[in-house]
Amino acid sequence: MWGTYLVSHPSMEGLRRLLRFGGVNYVEFLHSLDDLADRVRLAVSDLTLPILELRELSAMEYQLCCSPGLPGFSSVMVGILRAMADDYGALVMLSHEGQQQDSDVISIMLVESAFAEGRHFDLGARNG
Repeated sequence: MWGTYLVSHPSMEGLRRLLRFGGVNYVEFLHSLDDLADRVRLAVSDLTLPILELRELSAMEYQLCCSPGLPGFSSVMVGILRAMADDYGALVMLSHEGQQQDSDVISIMLVESAFAEGRHFDLGARNG
């Protein structure tokens, strides 16, 4: 729920924009998550996120491994993944699998990458 708020609430548009720089579609966004901690550190230098590792099991099935370090972070990531799927217009099924080998694992099944029209995103847009 918190992750969904962080991406979808109008007052959090900056975070949504930061995440959208990850790619032009949901699959590219998923692949950009490996670098999310570094991108966040550029924007907020004193915020250290857990390391994320995306595993591609097939063209439609992925696992996101969240390293320990920030309690509840993987639950926030489930909300972020859900909200960003809506943002890109993708239909996904997400499942928080719990801890496996010292990481929290989130399963991501991409049902349809172009299920609906995504939210408008303009690379050059500026806030206020």
